[in-house]
Amino acid sequence: MSKKLHPRNRHNQGYDFTQLVACCPKLQAELIKTPVGTDSINFSNPKSVLLLNEALLKSEYGIQYWQLAENFLCPPIPGRVDYLHYLADLLAITYKTKVKKLKERNIRGLDIGCGASLIYPLLGHKAYGWQFVGCDIHLPSVKASQLLVEANSLSSHIDVRHQPRTEHSFKHIIKEGEFFDFTMCNPPFHKSAAEAETGSKRKLDNLASHQRKRRGSQTDNSQKLNFSGQSNELWCDGGESAFIRNMIEESKAFAKQCYWFTSLVAKKENLPAIKKALQRANVTEHKIINMTQGQKVTRVVCWTFQTRGTGECVKHL
Repeated sequence: MSKKLHPRNRHNQGYDFTQLVACCPKLQAELIKTPVGTDSINFSNPKSVLLLNEALLKSEYGIQYWQLAENFLCPPIPGRVDYLHYLADLLAITYKTKVKKLKERNIRGLDIGCGASLIYPLLGHKAYGWQFVGCDIHLPSVKASQLLVEANSLSSHIDVRHQPRTEHSFKHIIKEGEFFDFTMCNPPFHKSAAEAETGSKRKLDNLASHQRKRRGSQTDNSQKLNFSGQSNELWCDGGESAFIRNMIEESKAFAKQCYWFTSLVAKKENLPAIKKALQRANVTEHKIINMTQGQKVTRVVCWTFQTRGTGECVKHL
């Protein structure tokens, strides 16, 4: 695990597999030895990754029940929680307070495309005590997320809603009179199903190569792809650039109902078009936050129509 994660990220020092197995005994059967004799798992094996996630969520965040049906996108916990840590920093600066004081402000977030894993609302509530609304266009994902809420007794903290229209992010979800301190989104990455399949195969090949180097042996490439996901999770017309630009345009109609609108941006080359969209939307302020995980850099684009100091009064209208 990279030591370049956010300083508050609990996973900066890697995984304590002894502790994880104690929380999730089924993980024991998935452990392998690295060339230096430390425990690890085969990250190209979907079952291993799912059990690792289950163990991490139970051990580190107190989430007692977490299951993910086959063919849904499996989220890497360290990277997902990093997004939330950077949002906490942004909110602390915005509201001129310390991060540990944010719990006193009844922070409320909206996750656009929560998927079946509900990972951001679950982590955000457990790590910071925030309230969440999660939404998705895929009804089976909504039902799966609602099950996670109920199974973990979080109905008073997390609300899951169905987005009936694929062309919208906020409309039909943000209700009249509601205010959110932030929205967040991990948008569909690819422009088409074919591009998504090619990208997933490339990831699997790279991961298999990495596993061979670490273990000094052949890795079974016939294993099921660990980069699965529903079509709405993986691709949309125009890819992430079009998705985020549409989100920016739509956010104008909800300018007074949210302080910060945010989204992950995986491809650096999409930033110029996104910045132009922000200019056209006449936002008051925008930021690009870089998140580093090993050799990978992911960006978070943040924009607001609020003027510093007015968020408080707008929130309590």
